[in-house]
Amino acid sequence: MVCISNEIGCVLRYSDVANAEVELLGSSGLNVRSEFASKPTGLVDRQKIRNKMLRSSSLRAVSALTSRRALNARTMSSLPSFATVDPDFSGANPTDGFNLVNGEWTKTAKTETIVDPLNGEAFMTMPLTQKNELAPFVESMTSCPKHGLHNPLKNVERYVMYGEVSAKAGAMFREDKVADYFAKLVQRTSPKSYFQARNEVKVTGKFLENFSGDQVRFLASSFGVPGDHQGQTSNGHRWPYGPVALITPFNFPIEIPVLQMMGALFMGNKVLLKVDSKVSIVMQETLRLLHECGMPLTDVDFINSDGAVMNDLLMQIKPRNTLFTGSQAVAEKLAKDLSGRIKLEDAGFDWKVLGPDVRDFDYVAWTSDQDAYACSGQKCSAQSVLFMHKNWAKAGLEKKLAELAARRKLSDLTIGPVLTVSTKRMLDHAAALLKLPGARVAFGAEELENHTIPEKYGAVKPTAIFVPLKEFVKPENFELVTTEIFGPFQVITEYDGNELPEVLDALERMEAHLTAAVVSNDQDFTNEVLSATVNGTTYSGIRARTTGAPQNHWFGPAGDPCAGGIGTPEAIKLVWSCHREIINDVGPVPANWTLPEAT
Repeated sequence: MVCISNEIGCVLRYSDVANAEVELLGSSGLNVRSEFASKPTGLVDRQKIRNKMLRSSSLRAVSALTSRRALNARTMSSLPSFATVDPDFSGANPTDGFNLVNGEWTKTAKTETIVDPLNGEAFMTMPLTQKNELAPFVESMTSCPKHGLHNPLKNVERYVMYGEVSAKAGAMFREDKVADYFAKLVQRTSPKSYFQARNEVKVTGKFLENFSGDQVRFLASSFGVPGDHQGQTSNGHRWPYGPVALITPFNFPIEIPVLQMMGALFMGNKVLLKVDSKVSIVMQETLRLLHECGMPLTDVDFINSDGAVMNDLLMQIKPRNTLFTGSQAVAEKLAKDLSGRIKLEDAGFDWKVLGPDVRDFDYVAWTSDQDAYACSGQKCSAQSVLFMHKNWAKAGLEKKLAELAARRKLSDLTIGPVLTVSTKRMLDHAAALLKLPGARVAFGAEELENHTIPEKYGAVKPTAIFVPLKEFVKPENFELVTTEIFGPFQVITEYDGNELPEVLDALERMEAHLTAAVVSNDQDFTNEVLSATVNGTTYSGIRARTTGAPQNHWFGPAGDPCAGGIGTPEAIKLVWSCHREIINDVGPVPANWTLPEAT
């Protein structure tokens, strides 16, 4: 038997080597038979083989193909060329994942069993990296200098290379076979409707297309300013940080990590990537696609671990910058641990204000339903609170929202498992809100029927709790009412024109400022609200939403020096590069210059 897997650097042991595997390795340009012949009963020189394979242009294909050895021929023929995971994995047909460090796919001594969020069956085994296994990651990340893998004065060909990688990857994401593969993989790990999953893949592909060709090079554009004497010019450059870290959550398994990771790579950084292990198999396969498109295997290290081990790794490698997307509590801890060298896209209690002008009723209602309950409310931008002008209440908006919510079904995943909030937690929160005077259930606040979702996850119907504005704004109630529940849960309230100052005061007192929507075409009204608020991504107008976040505009919080962004050139430059000024002062020294007095 021969130890040939997708961990390219593993020790190969000679025995009865299958011809197919020999030929597979042979296709990389490595004379496997001669290597085995020289050591017929012992160990093949690991480093010699590894070095040859790393130099080979066919390494990426070898890595992917050897990983597919466990898949039967029929399954392999139906998957994209880079894929090593069948997206239809289940308890009966489980799958497993890998770490990637310094160009090698590796396993760990301990593993974490991930259960199917739909039925609780063990369906995935992921590496559970321990502290005594961090040395290769530390060595790999600290090998990257502060001036990065490339910068405007070094290895500039890599800007062009990443434009080519993005072009190839964007083209692959346009292929139905590839897009469907990733959509199903997203659905399998973070259950959401096929439309939502496919749209996440579409946005990812569009981003890659946006940064193809020379666009990566244009990201690093410099500017020059004339000096104050002959021979002096000042040039501002976008400079990489060098070793950086990226930590992303479960809810967008491909969109968030790809957009942030590629932005970091474009600017010249080496990336340590940590994705929630419940969904990291998606990025494992995405990395394989990118490797096939020409991304160097050593540019990204990919780790699966618990939070404590990841925190320890960060303390050892001391990344020059870290982007964290996730809960506010973890964000605040990391900001302290990393001495402020961090950018945050933490969760937000995202609000929507409906103005006095009632129009396009069905569209506004549908958008509110989507904002609150698509992906079972598990979006950082999900609508957490709805302020209805009394005109919308009189028009019957609450009833319409209840009707739209009732259409959502577990069978098509338009409502589904909540991966970070249990059923009990959500129902307990509803019960706490209902103790407030005048509060009532608008709809929902019940467990899903006939489901097999594990108890540790959440399974509730789309829920809205009405809280009167006068109770909402009371200081003793405010923290409770504005507690974010990362699931299909929102608070709704009603106001009239003379109560708008109270609404604006409530918005001012909220702690997180990610997304918001001002739904009105009344320009005076929208100006009054927009001028008194700070949310980083705010939609305005009758079609305003809270969950837009495509690839064509900035997405991120505001009002915080640590606020990060995603998706646009401005976001990439803000998060993944810093300003460096180089002043060229070449003379000539004036002919009449004399040594001045000491000053």
